[in-house]
Amino acid sequence: MSGDTDLIKLYSGRILELAADIPHLARLDAPGATVKKRSPLCGSTVTVDLTLENGKVTAFGQDVKACALGQAAASVVGGAIIGTTPDQITRARDELRVMLKEDGPTPSAPFDGLEVLRPAVAFKNRHASILLTLDAASDAVTQLVETQSA
Repeated sequence: MSGDTDLIKLYSGRILELAADIPHLARLDAPGATVKKRSPLCGSTVTVDLTLENGKVTAFGQDVKACALGQAAASVVGGAIIGTTPDQITRARDELRVMLKEDGPTPSAPFDGLEVLRPAVAFKNRHASILLTLDAASDAVTQLVETQSA
């Protein structure tokens, strides 16, 4: 029964609140880059559109088809990403991966709200869904940086 209790705890009220209120839940009309990511394990998908100007994210949109944990992660990222730099996004992605896979520290501000997903550390089958939005955003900013410096 402990496994069921742990799973119920995982879907806390705060995670469900975040999943129900995802910022920037609309695709951009003219994004600088678009990246779609899919978790092969659960089938969750996230498509991210973003625009970079002067080295910072100025517009962000996302289409999220994921479990409550993936939705909660998308919510935190959506609420924090405007005004961030590519380095901050890539660092947050790497820090979130370490938090989930190695029970490492919480990602740095402004993505520190991802701490709410710490209970998912024990549920490895949920990690890919949680990482989708930051994986997609990181790939998108990498594409834009490469394009802009070419």
